[in-house]
Amino acid sequence: MLITAPVSADIYIYHGPDGERLFADKPIIASAPEYTLIKHRRIRDNASPILANRPLKGATLGRSAADYRNLIEDASDQYQIDPLLVEAVIQIESGFNPNAVSGKGAAGLMQLMQDTAADYHVNDRFNPRENIHAGVQHLRYLMDRFSDQVPLVLAAYNAGAGSVDKYRGIPPFPETRRYVIKVLEHHIQLRAIDTHRQPTMSGGGG
Repeated sequence: MLITAPVSADIYIYHGPDGERLFADKPIIASAPEYTLIKHRRIRDNASPILANRPLKGATLGRSAADYRNLIEDASDQYQIDPLLVEAVIQIESGFNPNAVSGKGAAGLMQLMQDTAADYHVNDRFNPRENIHAGVQHLRYLMDRFSDQVPLVLAAYNAGAGSVDKYRGIPPFPETRRYVIKVLEHHIQLRAIDTHRQPTMSGGGG
């Protein structure tokens, strides 16, 4: 028997004193009373009972995801990033295609731009180990820069940290806002799967 539990994430949108919009994944009113909450969106995994009954690990995202899970976990452990968030980013960025190249020139599993790859001393953006380690290290940098606010981190990963700074929140780019929602939704699904990876069973064998 599987024990089901809802898995969800929240996005809070605040109006700031200078007219800016601030996106956060947790309430900030207590620490920043000058911001007014204008919208609260809960992203819920409505399919978690179905997902929970799927085969574990390799079949969760397909064989390619399983192929890279050890690399993801190693890098995530090194840089203290949720490995499920990394999986979600890779799924949305490249669909776990190590040879993916975007129209803007981003390459590899985590779609590194050339400048970002150079910042993290990547020799070959199509090398899964190098790509994942650099991508996760970049997520760590963004987590530190944006105080672990995951929506802002994802926006910065997609549109650049400078854009998030400029707009004091998630930039008003449709592509970026869709990207943030897609990654968050996929992360929630992965968390639901992870919650149910170990079924509660009775009995034994001999």
